[in-house]
Amino acid sequence: MLKGNNKKRIEIELRSIFDKAKYDQLTSLLKKNARDLGSDDKDVFFFLLPKKVVKVVNNVSKKTAEIVIKLNRLGRGSSDFEEMEISIDPKDFDKAVRLFSDLNFSQIQIVYQKRHNFEYKGVSLALKYTNSWGYHLELEVLVSRKSQQKLAQEKIRKVAEELDVKIISEQKLTEFAKKIDLNYKKGIYTNK
Repeated sequence: MLKGNNKKRIEIELRSIFDKAKYDQLTSLLKKNARDLGSDDKDVFFFLLPKKVVKVVNNVSKKTAEIVIKLNRLGRGSSDFEEMEISIDPKDFDKAVRLFSDLNFSQIQIVYQKRHNFEYKGVSLALKYTNSWGYHLELEVLVSRKSQQKLAQEKIRKVAEELDVKIISEQKLTEFAKKIDLNYKKGIYTNK
C-alpha cells in the first residue's frame, strides 16, 4: 500500500469458507489464543474492472473511511494484491461512492462485512460474514516484494493447518468469484 511513501505493500491473501459452527469455534479459539484486534465491520462498495478493483470503504467500527485500489482482482489466478489507499473523511463516504458510481465500471457490488480481526503467529486473520460469501476467514501476510510470496503463503498455510481450516484453491476461488459476480448481476444479493 502506498501511504505517503513509495514502499510497496503487497497483501498475500488466502481464504477459507465454512459454516456457522466452524465460525463460532474459530471465534472462541482465536479469542483465547490470538491477539484480538477487535471488531472491524465495514460497508464496502466494490467497483469492478476486468483486472482491478476500486473500493470505497466505510470502516464502521473504526469510524474511518478510505478509497482503495487493488491492482489485481480476486479469483483471477493470484493470491497477491498490491494496494494503494487514500484515507478520506467518513463524512465524504457517500460523495466518494457517488463519484465512482457515475463512472463506467463493469459492475458494482455493495457488501456489508461483519468482521473481527486477529493476529496469530505473524498472520493477520479477518473472521468475516457477508451475504455473498457467508462465513469465511481471510488469512494475510504483508510483503514488500513479490519474491516473498512463497514464504508468506507457507506461513499462512501452517496457521491454517493449525486452525484446522481448509484453504480454498485458486481454481475454486475463481469459480466462486465468478458465481458471486453472476449472482450480483442477477440481483440475488441485496445492498446490505
